[in-house]
Amino acid sequence: MSEYSHGEIEKKWQGFWEKNGTYHVSNQSEKPKYYVLDMFPYPSGAGLHVGHPLGYIASDIYSRYKRLKGFNVLHPMGFDSFGLPAEQYAIQTGQHPAITTEQNISRYIEQLKNLGLSYDWSREVRTSDPGYYKWTQWIFGELFNSWYNNDSDKAEPIETLTQKFSESGNRGVNAPADEDTPQFTAEEWNAFSEEEQYKITLKYRLTYVADATVNWCPGLGSVLSNDEVKDGVSERGGFPVIQKLMRQWMMRITAYSQRLLDGLDTVDWTDSLKEQQRNWIGRSVGALVKFQIWEEREEREEGRKEEGEKNTSSLSSVPPSSIPPSSLPSPFIEVFTTRVDTIYGVTFMVIAPEHELVDQITTPEQRGAIDEYIAMTQKKSERDRMSDVKTVSGAFTGAFAINPFNGEKVPVYIADYVLAGYGTGAVMAVPSGDQRDWNFAKHFDLPIIPILDGQKDIEIQADATKEGKYINSGIINGLTFHEANKVLIQYLEEKGIGKGKINYRLRDAVFSRQRYWGEPVPVFYKEDSTGTPLPYLMSESELPLNLPDVDKYLPTESGEPPLGRAQGWQHSSGSAYELSTMPGWAGSSWYWYRYMDPKNQSEFASQEAIGYWQNVDLYMGGTEHATGHLLYSRFWNKFLKDRGYVPQEEPFKKLINQGMIQGRSSFVYRVKSEDYNNPTFVSAGLRDQYEVSALHVDVNIVQNDVLDIEKFKSTRADIGAGNATFILEDGKYVCGVEIEKMSKSKFNVVNPDDIVEKYGADTLRLYEMFLGPLEQAKPWNTHGIDGTYRFIRKLWRLFYNDAGQSVVKDIPAKPDELKILHKTIKKIEEDIENFSFNTGVSAFMVCVNELGSLKCHSKSVLQELVILISPYAPHIAEELWAALGNAEGTVSSASFPKWEQQHVIDAIFEYPVQINGKVRISLPFPLDTPSDEIEKSVLENETVVKWMEGKPAKKVIVVPKRIVNVVI
Repeated sequence: MSEYSHGEIEKKWQGFWEKNGTYHVSNQSEKPKYYVLDMFPYPSGAGLHVGHPLGYIASDIYSRYKRLKGFNVLHPMGFDSFGLPAEQYAIQTGQHPAITTEQNISRYIEQLKNLGLSYDWSREVRTSDPGYYKWTQWIFGELFNSWYNNDSDKAEPIETLTQKFSESGNRGVNAPADEDTPQFTAEEWNAFSEEEQYKITLKYRLTYVADATVNWCPGLGSVLSNDEVKDGVSERGGFPVIQKLMRQWMMRITAYSQRLLDGLDTVDWTDSLKEQQRNWIGRSVGALVKFQIWEEREEREEGRKEEGEKNTSSLSSVPPSSIPPSSLPSPFIEVFTTRVDTIYGVTFMVIAPEHELVDQITTPEQRGAIDEYIAMTQKKSERDRMSDVKTVSGAFTGAFAINPFNGEKVPVYIADYVLAGYGTGAVMAVPSGDQRDWNFAKHFDLPIIPILDGQKDIEIQADATKEGKYINSGIINGLTFHEANKVLIQYLEEKGIGKGKINYRLRDAVFSRQRYWGEPVPVFYKEDSTGTPLPYLMSESELPLNLPDVDKYLPTESGEPPLGRAQGWQHSSGSAYELSTMPGWAGSSWYWYRYMDPKNQSEFASQEAIGYWQNVDLYMGGTEHATGHLLYSRFWNKFLKDRGYVPQEEPFKKLINQGMIQGRSSFVYRVKSEDYNNPTFVSAGLRDQYEVSALHVDVNIVQNDVLDIEKFKSTRADIGAGNATFILEDGKYVCGVEIEKMSKSKFNVVNPDDIVEKYGADTLRLYEMFLGPLEQAKPWNTHGIDGTYRFIRKLWRLFYNDAGQSVVKDIPAKPDELKILHKTIKKIEEDIENFSFNTGVSAFMVCVNELGSLKCHSKSVLQELVILISPYAPHIAEELWAALGNAEGTVSSASFPKWEQQHVIDAIFEYPVQINGKVRISLPFPLDTPSDEIEKSVLENETVVKWMEGKPAKKVIVVPKRIVNVVI
């Protein structure tokens, strides 16, 4: 083919790759392995816009590069195909989510293939395929049948736990468990019925049922994740979301908190991403302290005094009344604090509105205010409560608690800035040491007691904090806060009113969704002897538990999830199945293993495949998954390693977050008027002369910021464009511009199909990389793509003349050509290794321009250039590779060129020659030229002689490889 035709060339080679399985990869090879993975996309109905392929193109360049470097590269693609959008569409249309999901996936595959991405499509997986989610259900079952042994620091089969129970009871068992787990001896365990023993194990399993505060959306009839809630409403549909206590399946991810932290030190991720995970896990070293609720009963006070008199020897500064006797049954509030030494400054307590003690301790006088506040709090999402640091709100319960160190009564409030699931759901408020407590105290006119003796100014307190010392009462005077905390924690433990503890901000993960379009939980329920339903796991032979058909994708009339509509859907034992489905993150928490062995029907992946690929070498995706998907994936991976199914602790060795390609929005300006049926639009340069409102306009009908008025009129009847008057400047309507997130609502979405059709996939690939550094956000501007397209055509013209004839000759390369080539090889290799793809595109442009200027026709040079550019622009590279006579294989099976030192070092240096401080000429000299020869040649040069005006040189200074300075 002599004429460059991107459409013809790209379709030809895409067909060739698919027909010949060019990118199919084997699970065994003599080559070293390399696993490149893109984050699972969700196939939305809108398809891809030009922002989506950025990471895919970058990972594809790297995959192709590693193949050229001699690696056996696994680069797969699949779809995270369960989810709320498909279900919402099904609710609106009545069409089964499987149908729309299939249509969306087909659209995605078509678009991805059009980009020339080197995926091994034979390994495609979909989370909504029963052949896939069978193994998601299986992993759930393995979690259900496991407990976490803190002594061995790993998950173990539940049988090892029951063995411990039978031998020594649970007093010596060091494991996370439900708070209400009773203690028992081996004799008691062995005397329990089988049903009683089973109930005990339910309190230790890594997946369990519990009451949890969740984001409940009545309009969607489902629990939502924090990511699905924005400003108190559902991101999809805009329905109100409330906080609600519901029975849910949970995953005991907290058991892995420390290992999740430690693992971050072993992976090649950005510091910012690691910091996000560390903050989310939130390790704190401190103590649990019990504040007993004060009850106005004389006999209780007498009991406290008697108990206090027995325990005054070890800490004389603590009043006897502060020591709550453990024998008294009055409730207590437990708080976690990292600064026990500030306890003398506590003037009130705050508990979460969802705290279990709220109902118990609220007085009748305060009941109305408490109920009103709780109702208001339910309308705010957890994320909103966490992020709102300015608003001060709360309500007094009417109850008081006793400070265990000084016996002072402090009022107990509820406030939404305290969350039930964080720590203990309660805080001891020290307003002189915490800004939020300070704001709360000021708002409710509560005391602020300086922690420093004799000091009343909070600024002085803050200064003392910086010095690392607190001067409190009693024995901790003069100690650093670390020393003071150590003393006080020891005292807490001696008196049974607290204990030292390492706390984590991370909470167990809610694993239930009241939706249809998700993985069924492989559990059925049987009633125990009291009529209470107990969950039982389905056997592996019964999997997969397939989604049943339902008449509607809505909750039942009695409020059950949509699966409750399935007729006759029950376990073979006649028992009812779990009606909730798994969350969206379930299927994406292990999918990289399925790619290793996607057709395996007997296990989630064979040990041979897992043993070969091990884990992901390069993972590419967005920052939005930093504290969701990546945490859950690491959790499941560590669990699978504990149980011996995988060899690696961490799933992703290196992770890169690509930046966002932002939209370049266009605006028209409508003159404000009472008659919007006949509007007037004024051009951007004239808008200051009118009172206007800015409206988004489709960027696809704007060229170089100039609006296609006729298309605008025919497509925007919603704003009266068909009847509009246009005030122009220089005969054109110029649009305003703003950089925003690319979305349909902003009319700034650019379809990659349109770009590929007009300019070709190779141009799009190069242009997306050229826009800027991979990890930074950058705006899309279709205008700039013309330059990249011209570059592609320049590359083509290195091989063909204007008459369409090949100009490539089998002739030796010239030194200048080798210099250009080898410098480019070195640069591209460095740039790809550093993921600096934008500078690589620049280097290609320089190289092609320079070779064109030299009229390079040497096959040995041009063939190396074709290999070099093939990761970026594979279609044109394949076409030119074949045109060069390489009939066997494709350019992807070639070897990456090697640069040679002799060609990248400049043999000649251009010396600027200064005469009395001014550069008058530059003269080339070989690098090994002695300084005296350079001086002699400079003084003999005609131009230098001319500028010296017949005067003798007083001094000649030669600075090697820098400059020559002649002083006259």
